[in-house]
Amino acid sequence: MTVAGLLPILLAIGNEAPLSVIDSAFNNFNAEYLYGSATAQIPDTVSFNAEYDFIIVGAGIAGCVIANRLTENPQWNVLLLEAGKEENIIFSVPLAQTLTLQQTAYVWNYYPEPMTKSCAGLLNGVCRWPRGVGLGGCSLINGMIYTRGHEQDFNNWSQAGNYGWSFSDVLPYFHKAENSYVQLSQNPYETKVLSAFVQTLPDFGYHEIDPNDSKPIGFYKLRSTTVNGQRYSASRYYLHPVRNRLNLHISVKSFVTKILINPKTKIAYGVEFEKNNRCYRIFARKEVILSAGSLSSPKLLMLSGIGPKEHLESLSIPVIKSLDVGYNLHDHNLYPNLTFFPNQPITMDLEKSTAQHFADYIANGTGPFSIPGRFEAISFLKTSDSFIANDYPDVELLLASASINRDDSSRAMEFLGLTEALYNANFAKSPDNDNFSFYLILLHPKSRGRLLLKSRNPFEQPQINANYFDVREDLETFVKGLKLASFLGESQYFAEYGSKLSRAPVAGCENHLYGSDGYWECCIRQFATTTHHQSGTCKMGPASDRSAVVDPTLQVYGIQGLRVVDASIIPQPMAGHPMGVLYMIGEKVSDIIKQSWPSERIDRKRGRLCKMRRYKFGYEC
Repeated sequence: MTVAGLLPILLAIGNEAPLSVIDSAFNNFNAEYLYGSATAQIPDTVSFNAEYDFIIVGAGIAGCVIANRLTENPQWNVLLLEAGKEENIIFSVPLAQTLTLQQTAYVWNYYPEPMTKSCAGLLNGVCRWPRGVGLGGCSLINGMIYTRGHEQDFNNWSQAGNYGWSFSDVLPYFHKAENSYVQLSQNPYETKVLSAFVQTLPDFGYHEIDPNDSKPIGFYKLRSTTVNGQRYSASRYYLHPVRNRLNLHISVKSFVTKILINPKTKIAYGVEFEKNNRCYRIFARKEVILSAGSLSSPKLLMLSGIGPKEHLESLSIPVIKSLDVGYNLHDHNLYPNLTFFPNQPITMDLEKSTAQHFADYIANGTGPFSIPGRFEAISFLKTSDSFIANDYPDVELLLASASINRDDSSRAMEFLGLTEALYNANFAKSPDNDNFSFYLILLHPKSRGRLLLKSRNPFEQPQINANYFDVREDLETFVKGLKLASFLGESQYFAEYGSKLSRAPVAGCENHLYGSDGYWECCIRQFATTTHHQSGTCKMGPASDRSAVVDPTLQVYGIQGLRVVDASIIPQPMAGHPMGVLYMIGEKVSDIIKQSWPSERIDRKRGRLCKMRRYKFGYEC
């Protein structure tokens, strides 16, 4: 790569280039940098078969896994449809994560309805929910944090009637992903902040644990989906190695508008999608697999006639199956602005310029640019008087060694959707002031939201009612977590560096006594936002659960040949980040699908296939 080629990255990180320029600047050398060859791009299918064995809608984490695993059978052909395109070089730089969450072609920005109990101080009183669009889905833009969750998460699923989803059932599939395609790394770069964090937590009863601990209570150095200092998306892990399989067709910039379902037989038999201003209708011999994400999957189901009967009828959508699609929306709430100011540099080597740090990164894959999303360590903690089991954490604390407060441009405003008043009061700090932040995450919120359609137009965003902190207990737990975190950051080992929590009151909370419960509640109302872990809108559950949309094999209730495989099936919030869980789900469901078609013969003559389809689904030849 030439110096001229690197310049756009330096400008991007330095906040001096418009995002549209950044997005287009890397097109000429994306494949060469990411894959080692300019000809190593994933082929885009433009000529389609009339039918495929399986059609996968969405190349997010689970969709990439399933596309890879199903095409291991050379007798099956698979079409993977993705609305976005292949990733570019800027996504490979871990520290550039906040940049990737902004206005680019790889992000769809969703905006929930305004809330009175959260996000009130943000622009227009709404949280911004960016979702990844492109090969890899949200693994293109997330914080790269890999966790498995807590064993109780999965045992809760199983105890609710979801057979085959206990911790002992799913653990082999974590192993399968981690021992095949998914490589994990710990940060090669460490700051003094990390050292203070590691020394501090044991004084509060939390010890360093193995990242694979089945009951994570404690802390560890962050484990991420990075390899040699670069982000690895689900596409780089699962699609790129098999991009030349003849039985795998991958089509980018393909926007699916409808799942084709026979209203009489209740059988899903294909999809409609648009690509390059042309409409296609492609058929599935076996299954349609919906992996479009927790916001797009329920939207597409409802547009196709699967959803709450009254809601669909209000939009004159013919109801094929009435299910509670769009309900049970849950998320991990985030407070990202516990910012501490030491009296000496402890986060980065300030003797080196940004260009020198970046040169080190390009040469060795190390240095500050290798830190995923600015995060160095993760901890799972219990607040005082917690209502849940002793070995089950209720909050998570992330150590961000490079705070967004160091950003003296409009990047922070864009990233979090800040109003000018909130930005000026709490973020417009001098870049010369070294600082770090704690990000507090509420792990088990009881509040639930709902997603609805606004119209029958597939290109219109859905209506999202997030309902953050609708249950009072969520707010109380979060306040306890904030008080614990603020105390940690000023305790002995941080105090050695003169660490002090910023006393600048959050805009809108000036009339509350700083540090009181009322003050923190106000801060939450003004500034608490999303961790980008929206889930649950196509809930998995047993047949006895009337709120369930899919069964434990992730087949849509009452519809044959249709599964949903993404974060929308996760029935309740988990103690951890969903990315690792989605790799596991993709691996597990791939095996479930293979086991659903055990009698498939090598003979591909249409007559034999018709007989098998008639037996399986009741089709007419």
